[in-house]
Amino acid sequence: MSRKLRTGIVGATGMVGQKFIALLADHPWFEVTCVAASPRSAGRPYAEAVADRWAMPGALPEAVGRLEVRDAAQIERIAAEVDFIFCAVDMPKDEVRQIEDAFALKEVPVVSANSAHRWTPDVPMIIPEVNPEHLQVIAAQRRRLGTRRGFVAVKPNCSIQPYVPTLDAVRDFGPREVSVCTYQAISGAGKTFALWPEMVDNVIPYIGGEEEKSIREPLKIWGTVQNGAIVPAAGPLISAQCIRVPVSDGHLAAVAVRFERKPSKAEILARWAAYEGTPQKLNLPSAPKPFIVYFQEDNRPQTRLDRDLGNGMAVAVGRLREDNLYHYRFVALSHNTVRGAAGGAILTAELLKAEGYI
Repeated sequence: MSRKLRTGIVGATGMVGQKFIALLADHPWFEVTCVAASPRSAGRPYAEAVADRWAMPGALPEAVGRLEVRDAAQIERIAAEVDFIFCAVDMPKDEVRQIEDAFALKEVPVVSANSAHRWTPDVPMIIPEVNPEHLQVIAAQRRRLGTRRGFVAVKPNCSIQPYVPTLDAVRDFGPREVSVCTYQAISGAGKTFALWPEMVDNVIPYIGGEEEKSIREPLKIWGTVQNGAIVPAAGPLISAQCIRVPVSDGHLAAVAVRFERKPSKAEILARWAAYEGTPQKLNLPSAPKPFIVYFQEDNRPQTRLDRDLGNGMAVAVGRLREDNLYHYRFVALSHNTVRGAAGGAILTAELLKAEGYI
């Protein structure tokens, strides 16, 4: 690549925006040249805007810290400074859709960490290893928008990232019924323990909207592109329960599954060990190798020990065993703000670049 692509982050001061900045600090393809946020942060150097709110473990990259924060509503100004943007704004869904469409109409590709466009039929919702073929729907979206370069692509909810790839690896056995309970970190709510002290020594058995996303989004990911739209798959039937737990990062999923054709345990383990997707085959910078890591120990994966596998981009799995109600049970873990948010969006952007969309 002759030069790095100029990359903007809209919603740069929030938790996910900060994660984008941390992960892109030394990226070989992308360089952060523009940061944007709400009017209250606009006009100040980024380092000043997040002075006491920088929540990442490493230091704020100096070059980004010197950037003047743009007002996210200044679409034309931002569009002139970037080749594409990551969107992580904390706004009502209608407003998010408006701002993402506005950038696309200015011929700026948008890779979104937001949920606003996940159910727009011609917007691909991508786990890069699972459904890269959905990128072809961008052609129909561009026709609808009347754009040459501009489009919107989104990443799915963080809660589904541990179990969708593990089930995708065994889809040839026909998963029919899935029951999943996710134990989700507080960073998924954009919080730290300092900001949310009531989560210390506590469990909250409800996360608004999360169970619906956990049930529906996998079906769009496993759907097919037909007549310029993504048609969700008919199954499997998924039941979900989502619980907030006192963990800083990492979403753990306890999964039970019944198949059309029950595989052996050895067959499942072999599929997981061999599973890779287009990102691995293309050697994309953020693609983990291996993607799925299975632990033989009864007490693994553990959130604190295993969430950073593959630089936070891998899925850790364990406790595969037969069940007296379903065919099998297992536990899966992924890092919710890396694979489930900023890192997953970055890998999607790498795929879009490699496939010629950016």
